[in-house]
Amino acid sequence: MSANDSITKGLEEALAFAEGQGGTARVHRISVPDIDVAEVRRQTGLSQAQFARSIGVAKGTLLNWEQGRRHPTGPAQVLLALISKNPRVVGELLR
Repeated sequence: MSANDSITKGLEEALAFAEGQGGTARVHRISVPDIDVAEVRRQTGLSQAQFARSIGVAKGTLLNWEQGRRHPTGPAQVLLALISKNPRVVGELLR
């Protein structure tokens, strides 16, 4: 099966699933815990500016998360969950 055929088949399965036809598509659901962003940052020992830079977000975004005005979602939420399990992971990966 060519790459094009594989992609086409995958898209057809996704459309069938979205239309309620089940098919052979498998859905993987993951649950990412809510994160206390300020506590995660404290665990790293970094300042707000350093931590924001290390995870690729604006300092204002980090401040909003820490003060509860906004909540991280998607990849940011996953990254923060990883950092909460291993506060040194960002430094180790970016060295």
